[in-house]
Amino acid sequence: MADQQALDEVVRFTAELIRIDTSNFGGGDCRERPAAEYAAERLAGAGLEPILLERTAGRTNVVARIEGTDPAADALLVHGHLDVVPAQAADWSVDPFSGEVRDGVVWGRGAVDMKNMDAMILAVVRAWAREGVRPRRDIVVAFTADEEASAEDGSGFLADHHPELFEGCTEGVSESGAFTFHDGTGRQLYPVAAGERGTAWLKLTARGRAGHGSKVNTENAVTRLAAAVTRIGEHRWPLRLTPTVSAALTELAVLYGIEPDLTEVDLLLDKLGPAAKLVEATVRNSANPTMLNAGYKVNVIPGEAVAFVDGRYLYGTEDEFRATLDRLTGPDVDWEFHHREVALQAPLDSPTYARMRAAVEEFAPDGHVVPYCMSGGTDAKQFSRLGITGYGFAPLKLPEGLDYQALFHGVDERVPVEALHFGVRVLDRFLRTA
Repeated sequence: MADQQALDEVVRFTAELIRIDTSNFGGGDCRERPAAEYAAERLAGAGLEPILLERTAGRTNVVARIEGTDPAADALLVHGHLDVVPAQAADWSVDPFSGEVRDGVVWGRGAVDMKNMDAMILAVVRAWAREGVRPRRDIVVAFTADEEASAEDGSGFLADHHPELFEGCTEGVSESGAFTFHDGTGRQLYPVAAGERGTAWLKLTARGRAGHGSKVNTENAVTRLAAAVTRIGEHRWPLRLTPTVSAALTELAVLYGIEPDLTEVDLLLDKLGPAAKLVEATVRNSANPTMLNAGYKVNVIPGEAVAFVDGRYLYGTEDEFRATLDRLTGPDVDWEFHHREVALQAPLDSPTYARMRAAVEEFAPDGHVVPYCMSGGTDAKQFSRLGITGYGFAPLKLPEGLDYQALFHGVDERVPVEALHFGVRVLDRFLRTA
């Protein structure tokens, strides 16, 4: 059991990490090194030998290994990213990098995504050092850079250039799972992620005939691009159920006393009420236009127009996704991947998933653990190149009214102190038995 010092440290570490501004603006504009040094110092204080690695100066990653008692057991990767998305201070109730602790709540950018989990990992590892605990299997701890952009300086760099540090790792756990989801009826759900949609950020390019804005132009690049963007934005993607999503729908239906008819998914989602939010974004692929760029003067028809689309595809559907984009863009618009990462699927019948469920249920006996698939992605995508199966497990017990998912990249990001205490206890329990 995590001791009082661990409970105190997780709050302090969360606040102090928030105060280290690691805003990732994309395009390499970020510096995680101060946060990496902070984490490494605390790992070293627990008797570990952390390694700091960089592909680019200032974009620092930290890796350390805890030796387990069973040398024949597969190793487990526990990872968290150090960077955060930017925050506009004028929009916030507090300074987003203050790490203010007020009324039992820690405020600031990264409070849930994901300096809270980074702090939990550090607190648990240090508690083990004080107690002399060794886990059954080797545990590799990794704190990464660049997750909020391409991961090229973070998990991608580690997987491609330092695979030896993850030798023996077959499974990994990281963000976005085991948080309290209140359904509005008094039930508390704890979704544990066992899959991710693939990332398909797309660049669309329309070319046409440049000319004067006052002339008839049937080869207008802007018109061609606008038509393709409209087709993509209005497209209704067909239902595609992965094993994780099917299991999530079935377990939720049984919990609510509903017939789990997977042939009528939209009807089933309607019956699930607020709980449908856990799965509705992952029963289909998606493609949302997000950026447009064309022209330089109002009376000049440009010869080229560009758009960007945030696409996401389910496990096993990438070929269908590509074919659909070919059809929707049409003959006058080219498309390419601006950034692509794989979709993931993790087994629900694994001992690791069972241990995660048991750890949550021990400290939230009234809660209901259910599987779910993330609509977005994490560093688990890059680590999957090493054959590591990823789960989302960053436990938090949240009060009703605090919308965890809305706080991701949102204004006034915050986490209750009691949620951090719960997270440390659950993570400690899981990792001791993993």
